[in-house]
Amino acid sequence: MAHRVLVVEDEEDIAFPLVRTLEREGYDVSWVDSGQRALDSLATSPEVVILDLGLPDIDGLEVCRRAREAGFEGAIMIVTARAGELDRVVGLDYGADDYLAKPFGLAELQARVRALLRRTSSSSAAAEDAKPDGLRIDVDARRVYAGEEEVPLTGKEFEVLNILAANRDKVVSRGRLMADVWDENWYGSTKTLDVTIGRLRQKLESVGVTDRVVAVRGVGFRLEGGTPDA
Repeated sequence: MAHRVLVVEDEEDIAFPLVRTLEREGYDVSWVDSGQRALDSLATSPEVVILDLGLPDIDGLEVCRRAREAGFEGAIMIVTARAGELDRVVGLDYGADDYLAKPFGLAELQARVRALLRRTSSSSAAAEDAKPDGLRIDVDARRVYAGEEEVPLTGKEFEVLNILAANRDKVVSRGRLMADVWDENWYGSTKTLDVTIGRLRQKLESVGVTDRVVAVRGVGFRLEGGTPDA
């Protein structure tokens, strides 16, 4: 069965070559030209979303955030003319898996799509085969394992989890998490923390981890349950 790819791009002269190239590779490709149509199209369960940021109705970062909050687990690759480091970091924090700056070569885009598909296929297989187990955190390697299976986390997800694990069964305040993970120079919304926590929960649950990230209303978060593997 062909892999499903959703292209979200409002400029036809960019979208059409992308769609034709991906279709020649054998993918089942859909194209939409707005953020709302992209969110609506997630019901078709695309495996990869190629997402432009400069959409006419909803900014691509917001589309990415809403998709993750709604539980979308496919890969999201941001494609944009915003090549600055801050935009790249924010995009990844909002739940993107990869970031490709315009202009780009079609061969590079194809290679990145293949890499994302390999990654998501491996994660899905691990989730199906994994048995409930505790966490093992390799701080030096910045890797997290459920039993013998690695849990693929972004940098921010790892940092949040590492702090919670170091204070297992204790509440860590929202303020401390924001200060330690995003530092004192972060001026964005604290909703970024909620989005990161939401993705972290989904990833832990998907591989059967028995540890839970619990929200303590008005205070912060606590990691509880399971047995840590030192």
